[in-house]
Amino acid sequence: MTIIEQPKEYKVIGTRPIRHDGLDKVIGKAQYGADLKLPGMIWGALTRSPYAHARIKRIDTSKAEQAPGVMAVITGADMPVAEAIEIETGEEVTNLAHASDKLMARDKVVYKGHPVAAVAAADQNAAIEAARLIEVEYEVLQPVLTVDEAMASGAPLVHEDYAGKDLGEETRNTNVADHFRHETGDTAAGFAQAAVVVEREFELTMVHQGYIEPHNATALWKSDGKIEIWTSTQGAFGVRSSVAPILRVPETDIRVTPLEIGGGFGGKIPIYLEPVCAVLSKKAGRPVKVVMDRKSVFEATGPTPGGRIRVKMGANDKGDITAAEVDLYYEAGAYPGSPVGAGAMCALACYRVANARVDGYDILVNKPKTAAYRAPGATQAAYAVESVVDEICQALGMDPLDFRLHNATREGDRRADGPVYPRIGNLEQLQALKDSEHYRTPLEREGADGRLRGRGVANGFWFNGGMQSCVTINVNSDGEVGLVEGSVDIGGTRASIAMQAAEVLGLRAEEVHPVVVDTDSVGYTDMTGGSRTTNATGYAAYLAAQNVIAGMKERAAILWESNADDVEFEDGVFSSKHDSELKVTFKELAAKLTETGGPLAASGSIRQRGSGGGFGSHLVDVEIDPETGKVDVIRYTAAQDVGKAIHPSYVEGQIQGGATQGIGWALNEEYFWSDQGVMENSTFLDYRMPTALDLPMIDAIIVEVPNPTHPFGVRGVGETPIVAPVGAVANAIHDAVGVRLTQAPMKPQRVLAAIKEKNGNGA
Repeated sequence: MTIIEQPKEYKVIGTRPIRHDGLDKVIGKAQYGADLKLPGMIWGALTRSPYAHARIKRIDTSKAEQAPGVMAVITGADMPVAEAIEIETGEEVTNLAHASDKLMARDKVVYKGHPVAAVAAADQNAAIEAARLIEVEYEVLQPVLTVDEAMASGAPLVHEDYAGKDLGEETRNTNVADHFRHETGDTAAGFAQAAVVVEREFELTMVHQGYIEPHNATALWKSDGKIEIWTSTQGAFGVRSSVAPILRVPETDIRVTPLEIGGGFGGKIPIYLEPVCAVLSKKAGRPVKVVMDRKSVFEATGPTPGGRIRVKMGANDKGDITAAEVDLYYEAGAYPGSPVGAGAMCALACYRVANARVDGYDILVNKPKTAAYRAPGATQAAYAVESVVDEICQALGMDPLDFRLHNATREGDRRADGPVYPRIGNLEQLQALKDSEHYRTPLEREGADGRLRGRGVANGFWFNGGMQSCVTINVNSDGEVGLVEGSVDIGGTRASIAMQAAEVLGLRAEEVHPVVVDTDSVGYTDMTGGSRTTNATGYAAYLAAQNVIAGMKERAAILWESNADDVEFEDGVFSSKHDSELKVTFKELAAKLTETGGPLAASGSIRQRGSGGGFGSHLVDVEIDPETGKVDVIRYTAAQDVGKAIHPSYVEGQIQGGATQGIGWALNEEYFWSDQGVMENSTFLDYRMPTALDLPMIDAIIVEVPNPTHPFGVRGVGETPIVAPVGAVANAIHDAVGVRLTQAPMKPQRVLAAIKEKNGNGA
């Protein structure tokens, strides 16, 4: 790992303490959702549709109700009817009527795995067996499975009489949920100035986040009407704000406790089980737990969308991009709300393009509702744009990093969708990659046994979320502090947030004890996602720590019979401005809280507008067997501007993890669909994800261009590294064998077919 940084001295920030929750997770003491046991708890199981599109003619639950151990059976008729209103739940806007229908079908199933009934029984096996006894009569309908099918004239409708929008105008009876446009300049005039114009279309299929832990939830609907929920989620407050209107109860009647989370990457922001568990609990009078099996996770939770993308880009003979057009057709799944909006924001974000148009289409298909997946929507757009950029570089004879540096966005530039960049590190991270040993080392073009080698580069951007966070810090008499937060820890944020508080308080990271609590025990905090947590919750911790210092100054003033304005604090020591003999350490003063007024606690809260745009560039060398089409990644380097690396080891891990997932997306991960909308590879044996055995060491170059909106310069980190890999791999494949792959994943049979077609054409 290489760190290229701005000089700034910190005592805690930038160090590598052991994470606070590390030991419990390593030795198996941490409590995940499937570990939860409550007095009187019973198990739930769901009956799911075998069809992607069908009307429900009849549901007979009588056999299940009479099965041994069964205590409750529900169908869609038992679920409250939610209003068709929209709420923000983190990285997406959720229509509550759609969210409720996704949980339990009433009249029609619209994706394979759509729940139609649920049971609660004494144990898990009894619940599963009873769920199989529920008889459902269906009228099978023709599904629509691609964006082109869905947009065709006369296509079957996923939802009859659906009111979509076309450039803001309402349309009816359509599978196009939304169509919007971002536009600046005059693209026709821009293309007229171009010496080179490249236009291509690209296709992608759905890809799953691949977290290890399946979805789970436990709920207890108490006799006083209060509801308790324990769940694996990225945002406890998002669960509360979704469940309350779906069940038609006040938010204050719901308490959500987030348990440890075994991966999410955006896929554990939506709700799938919580309201169902609650209704079963109300009917059974017991707490009810449901844990999904892996097949249900694949078929009935949110993957990232597939779709089609068209990119047209032109550049003059000086290497200036003169115009660009991007059309994004994204699968929403069975309900509106794909991440096409984010994809449109990110598509051209790395480049200065005076004449640009980006159109986004959110399209309904009979597949599971899509969800966020680490920079949702941006990877698809970057695959297409970066491939076209690579073709322009070749046509102009320009080095791919020189071209990107020449056209890179910088402070003051306007993004196609409107925002003007503040201080960003796009140029710096590109230059860091160009200066890397990897880029300066010539690639040996021939590998063993006639394998061919190629090198590719791609750029990526994620705007990074801000949103709302709250932190409370309690000072203990031994001088250490407790930090109470609402941000679920997925990748080490307990440590990164505690470290920011420790920096302010003059303590060691180990002297700050972070705890993630339920929704009744801390102020409102948005989900962990969108690369917002270390920035926004860290900022809230910074503010809380500053308030602690202010309170401690008042206590020191009481000791010295002076004013708080006369007290200074530096390096963990309080001192008098007027008497150099008056000094007391943070720990010494903490021991005197009782005699200076009693317990001391302080909170900090913030609503961040953003957490600083993140740019990253990836460089990859591949080796291809021309006889089989198999692609192996043999070297990989990723550079990224992170603002300030709070804990460099975790930053490096985020970059490596995003690159790894992106490589899987590029080469082999995909939902494989039958003609009837059935996923036919819904196990980890058949849905092939890369392991450490498939990859080289991924070198991370950490570039630090401080974010001016954060006291420590922090930018979001976790999303950006998944944006560039698919495009980088595609460009490396082209460099190796001279074929341009426009469909991902670029699996062996596609690579081999492209090589054969090229050779057959005499190229």
